[in-house]
Amino acid sequence: MALRVVVVDDSGFFRRRIVEILNADIGIEVVGTAANGLEGIEVVKRLDPDVVTMDIEMPVMDGITAVRRIMAESPRPVLMFSTLTTEGAKATLDALDAGAMDFMPKRFSEIAKDEDAAKVMLRRRVRALARSRIPHVVRPMVTRERGVATAEIDTATLPRAPVSSTPLHSLRAVLIGTSTGGPVALQDVLKGLPKNFPLPIILVQHMPASFTPAFAQRLNNLCEIEVREATTGDVLQPGCALLAPGGQQMILEGSGTQTRIRIQDSPPGTIYKPSVDITFQSAVTALKGQVLAVVLTGMGADGREGTRALREQGAHVWAQDAASCVVFGMPAAVIEAGLADHILALKDVGPALIKSFC
Repeated sequence: MALRVVVVDDSGFFRRRIVEILNADIGIEVVGTAANGLEGIEVVKRLDPDVVTMDIEMPVMDGITAVRRIMAESPRPVLMFSTLTTEGAKATLDALDAGAMDFMPKRFSEIAKDEDAAKVMLRRRVRALARSRIPHVVRPMVTRERGVATAEIDTATLPRAPVSSTPLHSLRAVLIGTSTGGPVALQDVLKGLPKNFPLPIILVQHMPASFTPAFAQRLNNLCEIEVREATTGDVLQPGCALLAPGGQQMILEGSGTQTRIRIQDSPPGTIYKPSVDITFQSAVTALKGQVLAVVLTGMGADGREGTRALREQGAHVWAQDAASCVVFGMPAAVIEAGLADHILALKDVGPALIKSFC
């Protein structure tokens, strides 16, 4: 059975374009459209789609208000379309807080080299969200790294790495990688950490360049620890979380007892900008594996190979469990590879960090 989608946007041209792109996939069917948020709520109630795509700025009712109403009355995955501007970033983060699961820029040229690649990405994101977790609806599914195939798994039967022999008190940093569902997940993990948290924290979230400054500022406003977007030359400090800037790569470099940040352009062919794998792998040399690597919700397998390299150096590895992930892709890749020594629900990650290090 095809996935059922409702498209909500005040632009008739953009609605038709999204309908055409999605309907080109035989596994997806756009069953309805709406020109504003209020109309979108009614169409969603009437047609009961698997996924909703939603614009943010619309007459009558904006997309953020509509998402909040949908999640309260008939919750289901919502993909937001946003502009890659400072105001667009703030509005998109508000929409994610309201319950939206993912977002994409309205100008496809900003996320892919060509239009065909952007179309494939949109269809892939819709398929992944159709299998995502929303309040009161938990599906034991895992989105695979390549495209849209899914399979049921039982994490209790998957291999786990032997608990690292590296003592917790000798660790030098916490590294956290995430993608789809990550903005809300990171807020959940970081907001409870005390100001005097004894380790530096490195954050890698798949996100466009124009979004990471606003996201870092939002986290900083919500958390007791300091959170800011990383820049070249930053030194890792206890109680400070550095967020990888969008569109680039964050490299950790060792210098005696200090570890510094270097921000660089992505190598040719790099899919994720920033990439969890690239940052995690740089920590192998800079921090000698004396880290806790945490992989949270996200589509694909970014972070698996970086985690593997860290694990070989004695790093501790935590992965988010299936039930609390928006998309159980990145954590599943780590778990299925036998790299995780602990699998935790999202609500337990922050308390576990406090218990382990404070």
